[in-house]
This record gives sequence, structure tokens and C-alpha cells, in this order.
Amino acid sequence: MRDFKWSEAEKKVARRAFDAAFKNECAALMKKLKGLAVKAENPDDIWAIHDFLTEQRKTIDGKYDYRYSQLIVVFGRLLRERWIDDKDIEGLSEEKLNAIRLIASF
Repeated sequence: MRDFKWSEAEKKVARRAFDAAFKNECAALMKKLKGLAVKAENPDDIWAIHDFLTEQRKTIDGKYDYRYSQLIVVFGRLLRERWIDDKDIEGLSEEKLNAIRLIASF
């Protein structure tokens, strides 16, 4: 992956998009967790929730990496998974946007 340079304005766009995607994904996880908790009826359900949260933590920790060297890949994944859309990353250079869209297409 190419080493992109980030302007101050692009850094602000990136931070805003990154934080919003993280917040939205955590909100969706919270909704799912509440649904699982409501349906829990026995001790095995508790451990199933624990296993679910452990897996989600690994996924989210592996996905949300705010190093500028990783953001193009991160945004590509977030775009593919629909945690962000084109308007969220508007303001990034066309070169960065094209790279993000290419990654999102895989």
C-alpha cells in the first residue's frame, strides 16, 4: 500500500469519519447485545453472550486502527461494510478516495 500524506484538513475528515463509524458500530453491537440479554434464559446463554462479546471485541479491535498508514484500508473496509459512506470521507484527496473505493470493492 502506498504511503499517503495527510493534510490537516484530511486528518479532521478522517477522524470524524472514523469516530462516527466506531460509534455507530458500537451502537449496533449494543442493540444486538440487549436483544441477546433479553432472550437469555439459562446459564449457557450467559456464556454464549460472553463468547459473542469476545469475538466482537477481537473484530472491532482489529478493524479500528487509526494509524495514518492504515486508514485507507480501514476506510475501505468500513465503506464495504457500510459503516461509512462516500459523504463521510468527502474532503479526502481523489487519490485516497479511489484507493478506498478499490479496497471496498473486494
